[in-house]
Amino acid sequence: MRKYFGTDGIRRIANTDLTPELVYRVAKAGAYVLSKHTNHNPTILVGRDTRLSGTLIESAMTAGFLSYGANVKLLGVIPTPAVAYLTKKLKADASVVISASHNTFEFNGVKYFSNKGMKIPDEIEEEIEEVMDSGKINELTAVKDKIGISEVREDLIEEYVYFFRKNFDEEIEKNHDNSFIVALDVANGATYKVAEKIFQTLGISYKIINNKPDGININNNCGSTHLEGLKKFVIENKCSLGIAYDGDGDRCLAVDEKGNEIDGDKILAICSSYLKEKGKLQKDTVVATIMSNLGLNKFAKKNNITLKQTKVGDRYVLEEMLKNGYNLGGEQSGHIIFLDYNPTGDGILTSLMLIKILLEKKVTASKLCDMIILYPQVLINAKVSNEKKEEFSGNSNIQNLIMQTEKAFEGNGRVLIRPSGTEPVIRVMIEGEKQEDITIAARKIADLIEQELK
Repeated sequence: MRKYFGTDGIRRIANTDLTPELVYRVAKAGAYVLSKHTNHNPTILVGRDTRLSGTLIESAMTAGFLSYGANVKLLGVIPTPAVAYLTKKLKADASVVISASHNTFEFNGVKYFSNKGMKIPDEIEEEIEEVMDSGKINELTAVKDKIGISEVREDLIEEYVYFFRKNFDEEIEKNHDNSFIVALDVANGATYKVAEKIFQTLGISYKIINNKPDGININNNCGSTHLEGLKKFVIENKCSLGIAYDGDGDRCLAVDEKGNEIDGDKILAICSSYLKEKGKLQKDTVVATIMSNLGLNKFAKKNNITLKQTKVGDRYVLEEMLKNGYNLGGEQSGHIIFLDYNPTGDGILTSLMLIKILLEKKVTASKLCDMIILYPQVLINAKVSNEKKEEFSGNSNIQNLIMQTEKAFEGNGRVLIRPSGTEPVIRVMIEGEKQEDITIAARKIADLIEQELK
């Protein structure tokens, strides 16, 4: 069990649980582990989102790196995928993003990327934790001329803008349509400047909202976790498409011209179908997680696409893609990985792929989404102590009820039971054809779990 790192780096309340002292140790240990096989002073990139505590955490992180002897390039406010892209392009030894993604402003976090621009695996995080809590960290101190130096390189964001111009300019210009207008919700987060710059560069007509960050309003009733405002804006302004990013810019969800949500499963269906049609979907396979809707499974079978599913977390989706040579994967929440372009979820990239497909096919977003039908889904948390969370799998009464419930669906529904990695709950997720039926079934299983494991 990891002590500091969770499913997506370290994420805690800033300056309370995520203290400058803890961040300093994370930096020294991380710099050592991620660059111990190099024979030079490592170079580490640091980016952050717009939350109030960003510069505090950045300062502590930088001090830890410099104290170890690493050189630091401070990228300023920048999306997570831009940091991943620049790490690989500039051949940096590692990078870190200071962000709590879709969480509210009082949280902050630390995500490490390797020299390949990919989130580091669990075993590397465990190694960093070992160094942090050992006496070894006190030995990782540079002296005299070995102390690192930092420099502000906010100009490097232009490399990320050029990446999109190089990959999308020609095709979007070829199918340009003046009547096609995109509503952009940038969540008062890391994409608030660069998204607008990229859309201007590509000549895409847009209207932008939630682009005035004040350090506190990041993700506040906006962005990919709060689509209500964007849905209303799209309808009132007669936009062709709505796009919502999260606080650090690695997620993208969309809204069609009628105000209907286009989630990660629908985006995966649209993009896998398009890439297969172009002969660019590697091994005719798309990777998703076990939380993806049953509708995606049915869509894949109908279209002769193989669907591979992993445990929850975009890092596990990426691991499966790398291991078997697939180039498209993602999560229902909007983390979509186009491995031919970038080795991490990229909200702006995902939105441009959607826009490219819509312009090329000359169809409305709602019509494009007709290719996949999603099943109603319900999620109920059963409250169980952390000590007993894993016992549900060996409880015959619980397992019998799960089997009976799945059997009753006759192939048109499923039950997924998953202990939470962070809370004292077991998550009961059911999909089926009727919302009322699955809600009753989920409540029944959740009640039995609480009763049996109390």
